[in-house]
Amino acid sequence: MDETELKGRPISRPFIAADTNLPELTFRAVALGAVMAVVLGAANAYLGMRAGLTVAATFPAAVVAMALLRPWGGSLLEENITRTTASVGEALVAGAIFTIPAFIISGVWDELHYFEGTAIMLLGGVLGVLFIIVLRRTMVVEADLPFPESVAAAELVKAGQRGNQTGAAYVFKAMGIAGAWEMIKNPYGVQIVEESATAFLSLGRSLIEIGGRSITYVGGFLIQSPKASPALVGVGFIVGPSISGTLFSGAVIGWLVLVPLSLFLNPDLANEAAKNSGLMNLSIEIWQRQVRPLAVGTMIVAAFYTLFKLRTSLIQGIGRAVRDLRAVKFGNKNISRLEIDLDLSKVGIAILVISVPVLLLYWYFSQSLFGAFVLTVTMLVIGFLFAAVAGYLVGLLGSSNNPISGLTLSTLLISAILMVSIGITGSLGVLAVLGVAGVVCCAAGVAGDMLQDLKVGHILGGTPWKMEVGEMIGVLFAAMVLMLPLMLMDRVYEIGSVNLPAPQAGLMALMAQGIVGGEMAWPLVISGMFLAFGLILINSPSPMLIAVGMYLPFDSTFSIFVGGIISWILTSSLIRRGVERDDQSSAVNAGVLLSSGFIAGEALMAVLIAFLVLGADAHQTLPSGIASFFTWIPALPQYTELLSEKIFGGFPALLGGLIFLPLIYLLVKVPLQATRSKKTSDLRVD
Repeated sequence: MDETELKGRPISRPFIAADTNLPELTFRAVALGAVMAVVLGAANAYLGMRAGLTVAATFPAAVVAMALLRPWGGSLLEENITRTTASVGEALVAGAIFTIPAFIISGVWDELHYFEGTAIMLLGGVLGVLFIIVLRRTMVVEADLPFPESVAAAELVKAGQRGNQTGAAYVFKAMGIAGAWEMIKNPYGVQIVEESATAFLSLGRSLIEIGGRSITYVGGFLIQSPKASPALVGVGFIVGPSISGTLFSGAVIGWLVLVPLSLFLNPDLANEAAKNSGLMNLSIEIWQRQVRPLAVGTMIVAAFYTLFKLRTSLIQGIGRAVRDLRAVKFGNKNISRLEIDLDLSKVGIAILVISVPVLLLYWYFSQSLFGAFVLTVTMLVIGFLFAAVAGYLVGLLGSSNNPISGLTLSTLLISAILMVSIGITGSLGVLAVLGVAGVVCCAAGVAGDMLQDLKVGHILGGTPWKMEVGEMIGVLFAAMVLMLPLMLMDRVYEIGSVNLPAPQAGLMALMAQGIVGGEMAWPLVISGMFLAFGLILINSPSPMLIAVGMYLPFDSTFSIFVGGIISWILTSSLIRRGVERDDQSSAVNAGVLLSSGFIAGEALMAVLIAFLVLGADAHQTLPSGIASFFTWIPALPQYTELLSEKIFGGFPALLGGLIFLPLIYLLVKVPLQATRSKKTSDLRVD
C-alpha cells in the first residue's frame, strides 16, 4: 500500500490519474447498477424488517460489479459507477423500512400504499443526494476523516484491478446455498424443515405467603432454538461477537428475565393457562404486549444517549454543513475532473423545487396547508443538518454505524410536538409526523451511503459529478420499484408480526401514536426508560442494541449470536495458528463475502416466494397461460407436510438445526484454507 494511502488519512493521489480518459458514466454501468440497487435493496428490506439490522451493500456491490463488467471489458471507473449506483438502493430502503411500515403498524393505513410510499422514498432520496452534493468537497476532500469502510472498499477494488481474484465466487455460491435452503424452510415454499423449535420449560408451582394469604405462582421459561437462517448467521458474522453478543443480551433480558417475571407476578393469568401449551402462548403474548413497549422506552432513551455521546461529532458535522452553505470556490482556471461537482446553484434551485411536492405530500397527509408548510420547513432544515451529521458519522465510523434511527426519532419527536402545538392530532397528525420522519430518514440514509461512495471514488479517481448522476439514477429507479417488494412481503409475511417485526418502525409508530394520537402505554414505556438509565449508569455497551434485542424474537437474535460466535472462532483460529495480519484480513474478508451471499440469497428467495404466493392467489384473474404456472403453488404445503412427516418423523425443526454444521464449515474452514492456499491473499480490506 502506498504511504499516501494509509488508513485514516486523506488520499492525496488517486488510483486513476486525473488526466486518464476511461469509460465511466456508460449505459451498461448505470443500468447494471440500477438493477443491483433494486436487488440489494429488496434483500436488505427483508433483512432489516426481520432482524432489525441492515448490512452495507458497498462490498458485495463492488464484487459483483467487477465480476459482471470485467468480462465485457469494463473499466475500473465503470465498476465504480455501478457500485455507486447499486449501493444507494440498500441505503434508501434502510430509511424506508425504519419508517414506512410504521404507517400500518400504527393503524393509519390498512396496507402499504404504493404512491405515498414511493413519494416518501423518492423525495427523501433525491434530497439526500442534493444535500451531499453541497457537502462533498468539505467532507470528502477537506475534512480529515478516516472513512474506514471506504478505504477498505477501495482496496478491494484495487486488488481486483491488479488481476487478483474478486471474490465473486464466494458471493454467488453462498447465494445459491442460502436460496435453496430458504426454499425448503419457507412455509410457502417446499417446506420440509422448520426454522426453530419452541418449548416451555415449567419449573412447577410455588406457594408464597404475602399479606397473610397464600398465593400459588407458576414459573417457567419459553425456550427456543436459534433460527436456522444462513442470513441471520451471516449478519452475526459480519457484525462480530461484540455487537451480536450485546444484541443477544437484550434477548436474554426480555425473554429469560422479563417474560418469566411477568408470568410469576401475574398468578391469575398463569394459573388459567394450566398446560405448557397455554403457558407458551401466554409468554408470547406477554412479550408482545408488555415487554416490547418496555423495550420501546429503552430505545427512546438509548437513541438520545447515542446522539449525546456523539455530540462533539454532531456539532462539528452541523458546523461544517452551515459553513458550506456559503459560496464554494473551486479555484481559478483549470479545474481537474476530480473536483467537478454538479452545479451548486442549480442544486440549490432543485432543493427548493423539490420542497413543493414535499409540501403537497404533507398537505395530503395533514389536511392542513399551514401544518404542511411548518412540516416542510422543519424537514428542510432538519433534513439538511441530519444529512450532514449522517455523512460525518459515516466518515468517522463507517456506514454500518450510521445512527439514522436515532436521528429519525429526533425528527419525529420535533414534528410531533409541532403538530400537537398547532392542533393537528389523531390519525391526520400521525400521518403527517410519519411522513416527515420517512423523508428525513431516507435522506439521512442516502446521505451517509453517498458520502462513503464519493470517498471511494475520490480514492480511485472517479469523477464526482458523474458519480452524483449515478446516485440520482439509482435513487429514482430504486424508489419507483422498491415499494413493490415491501408490499409483497407485507401481504405474505405481515409486517409487524413475528415473521417481520420491523422493530424500528414499531418504535416510530408507537411514538407517533403516543404523542399525537394519545395512545402511549406510558407506564411500560417509562419503565423501559428507567431500564435504559440503569444500563447507562453501569456503562453498558450500546443500550440501543440491548433494547432491539428485547424487541426481536428470541430465535432471531440467538441465530445472530451464533454468527458472532463463528466469527470469534475464525479469528481465534487465525491468531492461534500465527497467521500473518494480511492473511487474517484475507480470511475474514472471505467470510464477509460468504455472509453477504447468505444474506442476499435467503432474502431474495423469500421475496421471490412471496411473489409466487401472490401470483397463486391471483391466478384466476391472470391470462390462462400465466395462470397455469401458478396453479401448482397452493397444493405444495399439503404435499411437503406429508413428505416432511414421512421422511423426518415429525422432527423438521430438529432437522433445520443441521444447517449450522455446513455454515460453520463454510465460515471457518473455507477462510482458513484460503489463507493456507493463498487463494485470497490479495483480497485485503485493511
